[in-house]
Amino acid sequence: MSNLRTLLIVEDDPGLQSQMRWCFDSAEVLVADDRNTAEALLATHQPAVITLDLGLPPDAGGTSEGFALLDSIRTLSPASKVIVITGREEREPAVHAISAGAYDFYQKPIDSETLQFVVERAFRLSELEAENQALSERSSGNMPLPGLLATSPDMLTICTQVERVAPTEAGVLITGETGTGKEIIAHNIHRLSPRVDGPLVTINCAAIPENLLESELFGHEKGSFTGAHARKIGKVEAANGGTLFLDEIGDMPLPLQAKILRFLQERSFERVGATQSQSADVRVISATHRNLENMITQGDFREDLYFRLSEICLDLPPLRARGGDVLLIAQHLLAQNQGQRRLRFSEDAINAMETWAWSGNIRELENRVRRAAILADGEVISAHDLEIGGPAKAEVKKLKDIRAEAETQAIQRALLATNGNMSETARLLDVSRPTLYNLIEKYDIETNMSEEA
Repeated sequence: MSNLRTLLIVEDDPGLQSQMRWCFDSAEVLVADDRNTAEALLATHQPAVITLDLGLPPDAGGTSEGFALLDSIRTLSPASKVIVITGREEREPAVHAISAGAYDFYQKPIDSETLQFVVERAFRLSELEAENQALSERSSGNMPLPGLLATSPDMLTICTQVERVAPTEAGVLITGETGTGKEIIAHNIHRLSPRVDGPLVTINCAAIPENLLESELFGHEKGSFTGAHARKIGKVEAANGGTLFLDEIGDMPLPLQAKILRFLQERSFERVGATQSQSADVRVISATHRNLENMITQGDFREDLYFRLSEICLDLPPLRARGGDVLLIAQHLLAQNQGQRRLRFSEDAINAMETWAWSGNIRELENRVRRAAILADGEVISAHDLEIGGPAKAEVKKLKDIRAEAETQAIQRALLATNGNMSETARLLDVSRPTLYNLIEKYDIETNMSEEA
């Protein structure tokens, strides 16, 4: 893996070597003046960033050695960000180098402040890629239960409890906010239980109208109500020999709560419209996002049923309380949804995800990452793509950039006013003609130059 703050300068001019070395006092700087030396340093250090002069001996006047080294870099240190250093008239080789795998190029003469900015940007990109890679590696090795990524102490404790309670016949109540993974926990309890070869039957008590819920649970006889054209087996009977998962048990109406309680006590039930009881050997796991203790106080949930269901209670923490699990899960989701692209999260996306409230928990994170992976323009997923975080901060420009923009605009207006007459332009701007020529060259301003008429 590359050293995130190591810079390799490949330059055969001793003067430029010295000038560039002192530009980067915050990094470990290595220097090579030919391809062989550079390749030896690549193999041992794998620098995060490399500045590369294409004109190296024995072809100092050409680019063959530089491009040969660029090929070596891709083999020996593929994560390194290569910044090609070129002369003013060498734009075409620089563009070719970009297509061959270089990260960026910088044209001489060397301006220490600008070069520092370009190199620091490459360092930051290297750091972000390393962070994304680390998250990806962590996600592949941090799945204590199938379908569940976790490194936070609270979730690891839950996983341990699942492993302990699964082999028993105890009733389990799983609580937690919507989207925290209650169904995944239920599936793992069944998977680790002696009933694994039996069915796992799920019913969402909040998704079925009250007048149909009893029939869905216990089944019905033919003709027991309008539309009952044939006998139907209910979820309880279908789960015989396995596990019945009552999701959103807090939404079950009170009359039906009494019937579920009777089934838990006697292991018998009647289909709607039947006169004879049926029995079923099932283990019941239930889940809810509601506060059942408050509902008991308000008379909306039976206390005796609560105690029957909650022999073991597993309370899942919200995503916002799980620390680094947010990024771990996000990276895993991104890898699943990136298709042919190599997507990664930007720094602002990482910061935003760490501070976002995640009221919808893992379900919200999954939706935002999937949408961003589909709609993002490039390979970098930003906070804007995830539609999270506060308003964007106003861009703050450096004074030198503001000055450059102002001087460029003033020169262009003066040239337009004088129809490109350099002497008149210099007088309008109150500068000498040599100064005007230097500014035009510095800012690469196109002119239709003429002297005084």
